[in-house]
Amino acid sequence: QVQVVESGGGLVQAGGSLRLSCTVNGLTIDDYGMAWFRQAPGKEREVVSCTTWRGLTTYYADSVKGRFTMSRDNAKSTLYLQMNSLKPEDTAMYYCAVGYDGCSGSPSNHWGQGTQVTVTS
Repeated sequence: QVQVVESGGGLVQAGGSLRLSCTVNGLTIDDYGMAWFRQAPGKEREVVSCTTWRGLTTYYADSVKGRFTMSRDNAKSTLYLQMNSLKPEDTAMYYCAVGYDGCSGSPSNHWGQGTQVTVTS
């Protein structure tokens, strides 16, 4: 079985920071692309940041460039999303995905249950 578990979400004031973690069990993440998606109530899911297989391609949404940084620790089988200078518009449920093409958002990828990020002004 493959398990994907997000953590690190919470309530933070605008301008603050959070670090999200995504721990993957059941596969070696070195061989896969990974991604963070988010979805706010009433809005469609969007890609926040993603990599293709083994990080050959990295993408950041324009809305988060310069503020968010994605990284991974293969030894810990964990993906991170460091979020700085948070804005109320960043409020959403954040999801982690793992697959051969993490950027695709394919349902064939492995998905976590999400972690809530709420940013207040």
